[in-house]
This record gives sequence, C-alpha cells and structure tokens, in this order.
Amino acid sequence: MANDRTGKGGGAKARKGRGKAWLTGLGVAVVAAIIVGYFAYRAVAELPGVKLDDQGNAHIQMISEPHVPYNSDPPTSGPHLPYIAPWGIHTEPIPRELQVHNLEDGGVVVQYRCTTPCPDLAAKLAEIVRRYETQVVLAPYPEMRTRIALTAWTRLDAFDDFDEARIVRFIRAYRGIDHHRG
Repeated sequence: MANDRTGKGGGAKARKGRGKAWLTGLGVAVVAAIIVGYFAYRAVAELPGVKLDDQGNAHIQMISEPHVPYNSDPPTSGPHLPYIAPWGIHTEPIPRELQVHNLEDGGVVVQYRCTTPCPDLAAKLAEIVRRYETQVVLAPYPEMRTRIALTAWTRLDAFDDFDEARIVRFIRAYRGIDHHRG
C-alpha cells in the first residue's frame, strides 16, 4: 500500500493531483464567471439607440408583397426579401424590405437625408463605412425625419448632427450579431 509516513495515504503525488484539480476547478469557475458577467453586462448595459419590438424575420418574395407595417422608419426588423443589399456604399436608396435582411444578417445600415445636396455629410459617413468590409451599408433615405439614422436588428438611433463617435459606437455594438432564428 502507498501510505506516506503520516498514515493518511496518497503522499506527495496525491497532494500534487489535488492541487491540479483545485487549480483546474478555479480556472473553470473564473471562465464561467467571466462569461456570465459578460452576458449580464450586455443585458443591462447602456446600449446605443432605441430598442424596438422584434417584428420577426418572415421572408417575402417581392417588395410589392403586402406585409405588416414596420414599427419604425427606417425599419429594424420584420418581413424582408430573401437576399441582401451589397455591403458598402450606395448612392441610391435601398428598399426597406431589403434593408431588413441586411440587419438580420448582422448588419448595420447608416442612412442620411439631405433636403439640399450634402456631399460633405455623405463623404464623412462614407469615410466611416469604408472601415468595414462587410456588415455595414451606407445609403440615402429621403423619407426620414432626421438627417442621419443608424439601424441594427431592433435598434434605431436617429439624429441630425454628424457625430462620428456616436456612429462608430453604434456600429461596434451591433455589427456581426446574426439574428436568424432556429
């Protein structure tokens, strides 16, 4: 029998094994605490934009197909086409039913409205959007009430004055979060 001199058994090898097990358990507990903390923080953090009700992600086949009205303008969820608008900079408005699929795929849509030509605003927004290869779209949106609107799945931030930090914060908060169900 492998008893040590104290008669308790196990010796140095057993103590070393218990130490490893204790450190492994502590490591697992720390990692679990970090993960739980991260999700708790995200749940209560002051995330940018206004949170809107999720209107689902049903596909429609054509823009003209009747569907429930969106609960925001620009939309942040709801019925949409089965394909996306190309990521990047657009010079023409993107149909709402197309925008929504980009949002579902983890995209952020940056849109602007100019009552008179505003090449400076469009250039500043394009400079930000160019920093991201995918999952960010820039397009004009003439029907908006504000000059700038940022949308992500169930999130909207609309304002009139260009604010680079605000725009970048919104993109960083929501870009890349996939919202497909199932």
